[in-house]
Amino acid sequence: MTDDSQLPTSRRRFLAATGTAVGGLALGGTALAQQGGGSQANAARSYRVTVANLTPSQPFTPPAVAAHQDSVEVFAVGDAANTPVQELAENGNLAPLVDLVENTNAIRGAAVGDTPLVPSSDPGGTGFPYFVELQLAADASATALSFVSMLIATNDGFVGLDTVPLPTRVNMSVTYYAQGYDAGTEQNTEEFADLVPEAQELTGEVSPDVDGTAESNPELAEDGVITPHPGITGTGDLPTEFDWDEPAASVQVERIS
Repeated sequence: MTDDSQLPTSRRRFLAATGTAVGGLALGGTALAQQGGGSQANAARSYRVTVANLTPSQPFTPPAVAAHQDSVEVFAVGDAANTPVQELAENGNLAPLVDLVENTNAIRGAAVGDTPLVPSSDPGGTGFPYFVELQLAADASATALSFVSMLIATNDGFVGLDTVPLPTRVNMSVTYYAQGYDAGTEQNTEEFADLVPEAQELTGEVSPDVDGTAESNPELAEDGVITPHPGITGTGDLPTEFDWDEPAASVQVERIS
């Protein structure tokens, strides 16, 4: 689903790959190098990507976006999640995804946000934004964009876009709406004890004497495939208010040069 509208202006290893700290979190915040053919500054095309959290209560990890050739598929509904998507969806760990970007020539440019994206109401009182603008550059061989971010108060949920077209003209803007997915790699216990610790910190829902976990639990491993996320159903101690209506995020992409 696309349109040309503008957005209104108005596991503790959380992206150990790059930058800012929030309690125990190490968070991202970088434009990753363009693959092959020179630096970002010398790339033929530049894009501004604005990602917004549309959920009432679900925080996201700092979003990652990549401009790439059509041969790249970061994730696909009905397929098993690869290691980068599993690590992101279960543990908020973007390091394997950063490695994938840096070692895949068909990914021509990428960027990662500086901070988590919280709902616009900021239920945890974090002061974090609900949207962020990212800039990336890529040569003309990059015709598609993918986006992923963890749904933090889930076992293995993420929000994403899989290989959507990039704008072709300067000043052309398109807005995509992204839904939540279940990676199919961990059972949905909906228990704070099985979620990353930041699920409590970023939502303001503190579960006494429950720390959460920074690692995948083999006992909860699920040999499934990526499917649309069923949401929060109330089977564990997570409040059902953590559920959301789709779409979970909007992603505006504008070609700026």
